[in-house]
Amino acid sequence: EVPTTVEALAGARDIIAERVADDATLRGRVRRIYEEDATVSSKIMYGKDEEADAQKFRDYFEWSESFKDIPSHRMLAIRRGEKEGFLLMRVEVPLERVVSQALPDYVKSNGPAGKHVTQAVEDGCKRLLMPSMETEARLLAKKRADETAITVFADNFRELLLASPLGEKRLLAIDPGFRTGCKTVVLDRSGKLLHHTVLHCTAGSDRQAYDAAVEVMALIKKHDIEAIAIGNGTASRETEAFIKKLKLPSSIPVVMVNESGASIYSASDVAREEFPNEDVTVRGAVSIGRRLMDPLAELVKIDAKAIGVGQYQHDVDQRALKASLDDTVVSCVNAVGVEINTASKQLLSYVSGLNASLAENIVAWRNENGAFTSRDQLKKVPRLGEKAFEQAAGFLRVRGGAHPLDS
Repeated sequence: EVPTTVEALAGARDIIAERVADDATLRGRVRRIYEEDATVSSKIMYGKDEEADAQKFRDYFEWSESFKDIPSHRMLAIRRGEKEGFLLMRVEVPLERVVSQALPDYVKSNGPAGKHVTQAVEDGCKRLLMPSMETEARLLAKKRADETAITVFADNFRELLLASPLGEKRLLAIDPGFRTGCKTVVLDRSGKLLHHTVLHCTAGSDRQAYDAAVEVMALIKKHDIEAIAIGNGTASRETEAFIKKLKLPSSIPVVMVNESGASIYSASDVAREEFPNEDVTVRGAVSIGRRLMDPLAELVKIDAKAIGVGQYQHDVDQRALKASLDDTVVSCVNAVGVEINTASKQLLSYVSGLNASLAENIVAWRNENGAFTSRDQLKKVPRLGEKAFEQAAGFLRVRGGAHPLDS
């Protein structure tokens, strides 16, 4: 029982307010208002404006912009600031716009009852409907920003994967550094490690720099080096300047290589399997050299997210990002094709029709029986059936094989 008329009317207004908030037709109209006319605003949280970590969000201390026009990177930046506790973000439309959409459906008279219904509609819009629609709008904005950012990440990653390979050259690869020196390796034309050393050419004494120069020249002469790869991380410019002072022949190009993710690779299971007896610093230098030879073949060994292909990549939907980057790798590998006698199992696993298990079987068969002389020999690989062969054969090459069309 309701003891008083006042409480009865309040209860009735609450019922109407909830009905307004749950009205699917009204929600559809209000949703369009948010999508077309809402404003995204952000402001600094009280007492946070002087904190050092907050300064990277200074541009958004007092910010507002149209919801439909806000770019992906700005939305992700504001969301990050909010997540870290420095910013407060709102997605708002005028209350009057929302109430005006609801009133005609609920208020049928100007009498005392109409006044109570109007009050209930206003309460339902302000207290229940608009917070719910703001949450929807925020989720929509996040989804749009994620999709745009992920597309940019995938495009950037595709450019890295499809960068022009130098090809099979004898390489001197250098992972630059100051205090610990420059980790230096020599690779043959197939990417096999021949020699490794540490050069103190960036932060040591003049004597150490001289000794490093003598050692570099000796390595170039001994191994008939055809190109030099330098990682683009710490001390890269100093290392490049040191190499160029040696006045090497113009036939030996010196190339800066993006080393993002090389440290991740050097500590990975893949690297430990390839170089079980070498230090992580040596593995990183090898990766830098191989990236110059064949970016696609080397980068597929590394988790794409570790390569750092764009801003805010840790703020977007990680499952969608992984799916997009994996699709990009598959697309690139199959667009370029794979030389079956030199490809790693990681590269082979991305070929259409193959998976990690079949790629491992192919490499094991190749190690046991020698190089493939034709694509037809793939049928001898354990567990590689007719359907898998049919799907994979068009993307595999056998250079110098028995059948000209196989290459």
